[in-house]
Amino acid sequence: MKTDFDTLGTLALQFLIMSLFAIGGANAAIPEMHRLAVDVMGWMSDRQFTELFAIAQISPGPNVIIVTLIGYKAAGLAGAFVATAGMCGPACVLAFWAGRTWERFKHAPWRMALQAGLVPVSLGLIAASAFVVALAADHSILAFGITAATAVVSYATRINPIWLFAVAGLLGLSGLV
Repeated sequence: MKTDFDTLGTLALQFLIMSLFAIGGANAAIPEMHRLAVDVMGWMSDRQFTELFAIAQISPGPNVIIVTLIGYKAAGLAGAFVATAGMCGPACVLAFWAGRTWERFKHAPWRMALQAGLVPVSLGLIAASAFVVALAADHSILAFGITAATAVVSYATRINPIWLFAVAGLLGLSGLV
């Protein structure tokens, strides 16, 4: 796969910026990753993005593997390395520095307030990610209904989500979706 420095530079810069604003982890940046990879740069289609997201979710290890997959799709092996380094490098350095500083102020009132305030921000970013992936994956009213029902049942009950995914998968295999 031929890569150019513009693509590698775009991957490095965009994932570096995303890494610094992905409060709650890489999944919090999924809407921006989708916008960049599908809408702005055209590196892949909605369907391809959804497939990469699914692969990242079922793969063992951290979910940040989606960044590597996007980089690979955009610019081959070099793109995979550059995107991963852009997403993980700055965030790791910042987390190391912030963690050391954070620990010094563990009983400060402002720290507790800031920590409590970041919880809804993280939840909102992750919910936005789920919404973007659902829009990209659901191409019918029935598919959207299954996604919505799975989310509601997962939230409202203690049923293991794997059973809900199995039912949804069987519906898909049967050709109903």
